[in-house]
Amino acid sequence: MADDELIQLLTPEGEHAGSVTTADGVTYSADFTDEEYRDLYRDLVIVRRLDAEGLALQRQGELGLWASLLGQEAAQVGSGRALRPQDMVFPTYREHGVLYTRGIDPIMPFGLFRGVDQGGWDPNEHKFNQYTLIIGAQTLHATGYAMGVTMDGATGTPDGEAVIAYFGDGATSQGEVSEAFVWASVYNAPLVFFCQNNQWAISEPTERQTKIPLHRRADGFGFPGLRVDGNDVLATYAVTRAALDHARQGQGPTLIEAYTYRMGAHTSSDDPSRYRAAGEVEEWQAKDPISRVKAFLTKQRIADDGFFGQVEEDARKLALDLRERVMALPDPQPVSMFDHVYPGGSPELDAQRREFLGYHSTFTD
Repeated sequence: MADDELIQLLTPEGEHAGSVTTADGVTYSADFTDEEYRDLYRDLVIVRRLDAEGLALQRQGELGLWASLLGQEAAQVGSGRALRPQDMVFPTYREHGVLYTRGIDPIMPFGLFRGVDQGGWDPNEHKFNQYTLIIGAQTLHATGYAMGVTMDGATGTPDGEAVIAYFGDGATSQGEVSEAFVWASVYNAPLVFFCQNNQWAISEPTERQTKIPLHRRADGFGFPGLRVDGNDVLATYAVTRAALDHARQGQGPTLIEAYTYRMGAHTSSDDPSRYRAAGEVEEWQAKDPISRVKAFLTKQRIADDGFFGQVEEDARKLALDLRERVMALPDPQPVSMFDHVYPGGSPELDAQRREFLGYHSTFTD
C-alpha cells in the first residue's frame, strides 16, 4: 500500500477486508465475535445520540457551549475500545466517545459545559484526564505523564502501561504539539499521539495548516506515523491497539492520523456554512461511520431490523434520561469557587472568601 494511503478494513459499502499490510510490512486486522461487532455498532449509535442531545440542550439554553463529535464516532469508539484498563487518556474537549468507552457516566462533560463544575470524574479512577480547552496543551501533559510511566518501570512488557493523547488537525500548528513530539521522541515515551484530522481547524482547512499529510510529520521527530481511515471503526481499533502495544513494550511513541470529517460545527458557537461548501459535507455523508457498520452487519447477517430498532430505542431512552439528569443538576453557589483552590485552604484564600461574601451580601437577590 502507498505511504499515504488510508489503512482501511471496512469500506463505506460495508465490505470487510480482513487484514491490510502497510509498506513497512506491518499487518493490521480486527476480528471480533458477532456479539462484539454488534457492541461496536451499539457504541457508535449511543455516542452519536448522546452527542445530539448535548447540542439540543445548548440550543435550548441549558448548556453554555457544546463541542460536537458528529462524524468522528468511529475514530473515538475504535481508539477508545483499543485501550487497556491500565492505559491513560489525555483528551481535548470533544472526546465524549472515548469518555463513554472508559465507563465514565456520560453526564460528566455536561456538568462542565453547563458551568456547574470543572469536570466531575476522577482521572485516577478512570485513567482519563480532565477535558483540556487550551489547544494542544494536553499533548505536553501526556508526554510528561508518559515519561513518568517509564521512570516508574511500568513499560517493557505486554502488560505495561501506555498513554494516548488526543488532538485535532488545527492543534498541530501549536508549538506545544511540536515540543511534545520532541520530548516524547528523545525520551522514548510510551505514548500514542492520536490526531483526529477532521479537515477543519474551526474555519481553516487542513491545507492551510500543512503542505504534507500530518502523519508524515513524525518522520522529522524520529518515530512512526501512519494514517488510518478515521470513519472505519475496525481499522481505527486495529491501528490504535498496535500502537499502544508498541508503546507499552518500551518501543516509543507513534503518531496516528485518523482521517475523518467534522460533520457539524466546530462548537455550538460556530457556523460552518460561512466557510465550507454543502457539497463537501454531502460527500462525507456517504462515508458515514455508522452506516458502514450497519451495512456490514446486514450483509454478514449478524444483525437484523429488530436489533437495529432496539439499539435506536435504547439510545433514545438513554438520551432522555440524560436530559432529565442534566436539567436536575443543581446550580452551584458563587462562593463555592473558593472550595477547591488549595487542599488545605490558606489565610489569603480565607480573606478573599470573606471579602467576596461581604460583597455578595450587598445584592438583594
